[in-house]
Amino acid sequence: MAQTLRSASTPTLPPQVSPPQFALSGALPHALTGIDVIAIPVLPVDSSSAAAGVLLGPGADELTESTDLDLLGACEIARATGRAGEVTQVLVPGGSPDNDDLALVLLVGVGEARPLDIRRAGAALARAVLDRHGVATTIPSVSADGLEPFVVGTMLGSFGFHWRSDGPEHRPVPKVVVADNPGGDDADEGLRRAVAVGGAAWRARVLATVPANLKSPQWLADQALELADGNRLKVTVWDEQKLGKEGFGGIIGVGRGSANPSCLIRLDYTPRRATSKTPRVVLVGKGITFDTGGLSIKPADSMTTMKRDMTGGGVVISVLAALSAVDCPVRVTGLVAAAENSVGADSMRPGDVLRHYGGRTSEVTNTDAEGRLVMADALAYAVDKLDPAVMVDIATLTGAMKVALGQQVAGYFANDEALASAIFEAGETSGEPFWRFPLVSDYEDKLTSKVADADNAAGGAGSITAALFLQHFTGKVPWAHLDIASVGDSPTDSYEWSTGPTGFGARALLAWLGQPDPLEGIGT
Repeated sequence: MAQTLRSASTPTLPPQVSPPQFALSGALPHALTGIDVIAIPVLPVDSSSAAAGVLLGPGADELTESTDLDLLGACEIARATGRAGEVTQVLVPGGSPDNDDLALVLLVGVGEARPLDIRRAGAALARAVLDRHGVATTIPSVSADGLEPFVVGTMLGSFGFHWRSDGPEHRPVPKVVVADNPGGDDADEGLRRAVAVGGAAWRARVLATVPANLKSPQWLADQALELADGNRLKVTVWDEQKLGKEGFGGIIGVGRGSANPSCLIRLDYTPRRATSKTPRVVLVGKGITFDTGGLSIKPADSMTTMKRDMTGGGVVISVLAALSAVDCPVRVTGLVAAAENSVGADSMRPGDVLRHYGGRTSEVTNTDAEGRLVMADALAYAVDKLDPAVMVDIATLTGAMKVALGQQVAGYFANDEALASAIFEAGETSGEPFWRFPLVSDYEDKLTSKVADADNAAGGAGSITAALFLQHFTGKVPWAHLDIASVGDSPTDSYEWSTGPTGFGARALLAWLGQPDPLEGIGT
């Protein structure tokens, strides 16, 4: 009866908003119909060379001629500077001769037209056209590499999540036409890739935002199973019985206090042209679906964001689902160690000793240092069974990282210089920046336990000692540890970031794995 009552009370996630659909058109915006907004890029110039101190991008002259709108005058009145993400509105009462539906022209600053600027311009545009019907723009035309950052920025700037009884407060614009772009094989492929990258980041953000009264470890596994269809993925899920039988003591131990059973989720991607010699990358994600801190319980204020403590796991699931779309050339296995760190009659206690996969033991001196315990099992399993060429783990792991970096840059560690460079460059390219931290061997003494192989909460340089703890489970494999606790939440809407859980890391990992040779130089 208790199980029946519990099943009946399981909440149902209401339908969520979807990101915009994108299309390419060789026409300029003024000639397109079925849209109610046109967005023209604005570039800053020396005020001595332009009356308004800015330069209008492609499509502006034709739009001015068609509508008699004084777009430069509007920029001058608004004191527009062309700064990336700056938006000036020009109303169009009664439409235009070419488009009766046209109601609004947006003049959107693109700054120096770097990918960063184009991404920010796209996000600003997305927020300015919420609840509109359609928008046509030439913003990507100001840069040869503008399409992907524009699409990704526009998608993520549109992000929304709700659980309201009367539906979402706002809806993304359903249609975005990239004008002045006739398409063709390269452009069409570029758009497909951009939508995949933006979609992975959107999905990671959704997974991190879903409340924990729905998001159990099994629910997370169900999302992986659902995404496997159509994305050429194989999914395997270890339940608690199998985890216990095979010695995954970290995952079992952390989840002991919860009524929701733990699990290990494995996703496998194989590229179309794979052979027996195709190397494998293993991605390991922390999947703590809610973290109370366990018996070492968190203060109330620190617990309010803990539904997103599975961000690393959500990123891994989302990345695996997008690998085919970015034509990843290597095999990739994703491992998500999923558990709920709760307070219960059988909760893991300070002083307990856990035996991880492979036999290494950890003394639990702080039950709130649980992420490294579950990830250790997954890393050890990967080394033992998967013969990885590279391993990368990603986790909202330590509060110390937020102290060190604030909330706009993630930290990472690496034991291979080429891998470290690849991660850094992927972060810069994608707009998800990382800053490297050292694996200081002098701090190994802090891990010492009198009864086990290591103490799970060494303290001191908290992010470094956490990385050192994990390093013992990586064998001799080239490895990077991405600690995204600093960027797990965005405090405000800021360009492509929306207030709340961020899903940080999906874009960076896809930027790396979507290269023609993502493993170049690593391990040599």
